[in-house]
Amino acid sequence: MTPANPSRASFDPGLTQQYTGALLRAINKDGSFNVRRRGLRGLGGSFYVNLVRMSWGRLLALVAALFVATNVVFAGLYTALGPDSLRASDNLGLSEFARAFFFSVHTLTTVGYGDVYPVGLGANVVAACEAALGLVGFAITTGLLFARFSRPTARLVFSDRMIVAPFRGGTSLQFRIANQRSNILMNLEADLVLMTVERAPDGQLNRTFTPLQLERRGVFFLALTWTVVHPIDESSPLRSLAAADLERLQAEVMIIIKGFDDTFSQVVHSRYSYRWDEIEWSARFVPAFDVAPEGHLVLDAAKISETARA
Repeated sequence: MTPANPSRASFDPGLTQQYTGALLRAINKDGSFNVRRRGLRGLGGSFYVNLVRMSWGRLLALVAALFVATNVVFAGLYTALGPDSLRASDNLGLSEFARAFFFSVHTLTTVGYGDVYPVGLGANVVAACEAALGLVGFAITTGLLFARFSRPTARLVFSDRMIVAPFRGGTSLQFRIANQRSNILMNLEADLVLMTVERAPDGQLNRTFTPLQLERRGVFFLALTWTVVHPIDESSPLRSLAAADLERLQAEVMIIIKGFDDTFSQVVHSRYSYRWDEIEWSARFVPAFDVAPEGHLVLDAAKISETARA
């Protein structure tokens, strides 16, 4: 394979062709691009986007941490106003700070049990500000949770490795996908791009992006599995290349899958990639579904990545 001809426009999916230094994979296993941004002014929409995209565990931990930190701050303010700023209808058996903390929790969440109440202008002003903050904060949190629940996403499971398998008297590059959810994905389409890296005579590293033609670019619906096949024929950029050649070229196959989500009536996308060391040679996929005695098909998601020697 030769570097792209600078005299004519070359194919670039948006990941640049020239760079310096060592580079990791272009698309991470979670589907994100291997890009880190710096020098941006202000948060813009990044903070909100990060909250929508981060994992549920991290989001819940962040919300819990903010909730505790907010109540600690307000408890400190009530404590700083003096022991007479908060009064209790009964002996609660709590320290002054603990009483202020739980009063802050009641005020922030607008529960207001009435066991503790503010006394004086300063304590009432702080309580009013905290109540307003609680209303705004919970409204924002509710909107954020709704955005996460209502955002349609494609939950596809990809085989752990690509394989080079026999195909119609020759060979092919294959991977397999299935839907992790019970909803219906329709009109799926796949696009594959082979990225290779070569060093120019001046030492500049150059990326070459080559679309890979597929035996079948799409399927009507993804009810079972879909084995995406690129025939390695005379027109394939992989012809006459061995595993050592792909390693030298730092080959990576980038994948874009899009389909129509019947539940949300929206188009969803999924990204993935395989590097040269994630390709298994002379293998074939083991069937991942079978027919039950009752007559219906049974998909075994645990077998999506299972292979055997060809």
